[in-house]
Amino acid sequence: MERRVVITGLGVVAPNGVGLDAFTNAIKNGVSGIKHDAELERLKFSCQVSGTPEISEELKREYFTELELRNFNSTGILYGVIAGMDAWKDADLPILQNENPDWDSGTIFGTGTSGIEKFRESIYKIDDFETRKLGSTAVAQTMNSGVSAYLGGKLGLGNQVTTNSSACTTGTESILMAYERIKLGHAKRMIAGSTSDSGPYIWGGFDAMKVCTFKHNETPEKASRPMSATASGFVPGSGAGALVLEDLDSALARGVRIYAEVLGGNVNSGGQRGLGTMTAPNPIAVQKCITDAIANAGITSDEIDAVNGHLTATSKDSLEIENWSKALGRKGKDFPYINSLKSMVGHCLSASGSVESVASVLQVYNGFIFPTINCEDLNKEITDSIDESKIPQRLIQKDITILAKASFGFGDINGCVIFKKYK
Repeated sequence: MERRVVITGLGVVAPNGVGLDAFTNAIKNGVSGIKHDAELERLKFSCQVSGTPEISEELKREYFTELELRNFNSTGILYGVIAGMDAWKDADLPILQNENPDWDSGTIFGTGTSGIEKFRESIYKIDDFETRKLGSTAVAQTMNSGVSAYLGGKLGLGNQVTTNSSACTTGTESILMAYERIKLGHAKRMIAGSTSDSGPYIWGGFDAMKVCTFKHNETPEKASRPMSATASGFVPGSGAGALVLEDLDSALARGVRIYAEVLGGNVNSGGQRGLGTMTAPNPIAVQKCITDAIANAGITSDEIDAVNGHLTATSKDSLEIENWSKALGRKGKDFPYINSLKSMVGHCLSASGSVESVASVLQVYNGFIFPTINCEDLNKEITDSIDESKIPQRLIQKDITILAKASFGFGDINGCVIFKKYK
């Protein structure tokens, strides 16, 4: 028998808020976490602003031991462990010190790279004939599955512990992978999420591709402008989001808060055929991903109250809106509300899908639609398709029953997940 899957815990490390309370306050009030980045300026990047979470040394020590922090140099693992453990605690789950692991619980925690700062440090030490100075955790920090391995050890997870990697679709994909595992009865609960390293060694390639904005180095909070006529590229960001997905029967037996239900979703690829390329989405595949997600969730497009888009503040924003409109068969004032978290945090790359999903679930649970900031000059190609009232620029208090969240990544890969208010 297939199980129903619900969300019982959330954790987030974002440029505009670390922890649920700070993050919720920030997205409700349109608070940007994008700031001037002195290191990008020093390195003469075209884009000299970024969305980088602020983690104090005191906070690090709440999650890592002094021994673990010795020779530790991985922002991605740092963000992911904080978000994952916060989600676990938020779900009211204990951290047991039993001899046996928790066979019913696991994690699928994605990333694009792992410990790129540590990797660079390691290369220099090897080149300087100092291999023995690398430290015993160099491998754990630089292997792609480092973040899930750290979480698995800290929480004693005995079910599947793995890492997925699908560019900007990584976080959305991890949720759907965890959903399927619980739905089929292979686990009672899974931490689904994703993380991204921060810094120039992650962002340099994008700056070289000229897809990052360079027009707002003096006005960082205005730099990320999804759906705006003056959007000039995305702002590089980083962070992590985590969600505890759980078998409904298990959640009810534990008597815990249920944020939302995961109805289903879909992942696919455009195969880099037609208009699809390594960096551009195949519109037919995007539309099919959305329609197949709706069918998998057992709903109709008319039931969707809100959409949290991918919407990166590039020239592809208007195409994304067109794809949503065609897939949903809705336009003008009939279109659901739509917003973009990237206006406040930038593009968190492999972490984007999970950070944005946390924001999406908070909207469903608390009954609000957060504003998309910096789009006071909406792109006319967008308003020709949907009414501007459906793109809130201020907080709206509104009950949301069903929300669709999608991500579209390099490699022409797509993911769409459907969240529903639990009643």
